[in-house]
Amino acid sequence: MSYQQLTELVEAGVHFGHQTRRWHPRMRGFILESRNGIHILNIEETLRQIDAAANFLSDLAAKKKRILFVGCKRQAQEAVQQAAEACGQFFVNHRWLGGTLTNMETIRKSVKRWNWLDDLPKLPEYKAMSKKEISALGREKTKLERNLKGIRYMDGTPDAVVIVDSAREHIAVAEARRLRIPIVALVDSNADPDLIDYPIAANDDAIRSIRVILQKLIDPIIAATAK
Repeated sequence: MSYQQLTELVEAGVHFGHQTRRWHPRMRGFILESRNGIHILNIEETLRQIDAAANFLSDLAAKKKRILFVGCKRQAQEAVQQAAEACGQFFVNHRWLGGTLTNMETIRKSVKRWNWLDDLPKLPEYKAMSKKEISALGREKTKLERNLKGIRYMDGTPDAVVIVDSAREHIAVAEARRLRIPIVALVDSNADPDLIDYPIAANDDAIRSIRVILQKLIDPIIAATAK
């Protein structure tokens, strides 16, 4: 654990939790102090958690396993997509559709529908459609693409999920737990860390905080995949 690593996390605001009135008692062990009504997270513990999670994910990557990155809040959307694409994994960054993990048959039907809409201009029936029909189908295609673009080619349940904001993405957490899929997640001071296999106590609202942690998770994945 180096001074440089700790400084990087502090400069990104990783240590800032929520207001003291918005906290989960099970986060007590990860909170260092309160300052001006804000909980301050123990950054040294956060760094240890990042290392544990990164080692777990790199081991999976070395075995060619599937990892799903999840983060649908505005601050996380771009970072989640970029992180997943950088290490060749899957992502959900717009909206978590109920059953994404527990009812994948329905998700695959939606993907099949998207594929059909993609091919529609090449089909004979396209010429017989009115402008109104084509416009409606175009809107449907846009919606499907937005929701499913990161899991279009995910043909089975992932071997792990990485979640930004476990409290907000509680449905994704519940589905992963139901299927016993290991969870790596950023847990802010308002979240329950006991629901997460590899919790990372961190500010999950600041873009810089999200980016710096995701980068520390994907670098070992990329290195393991390159071997």
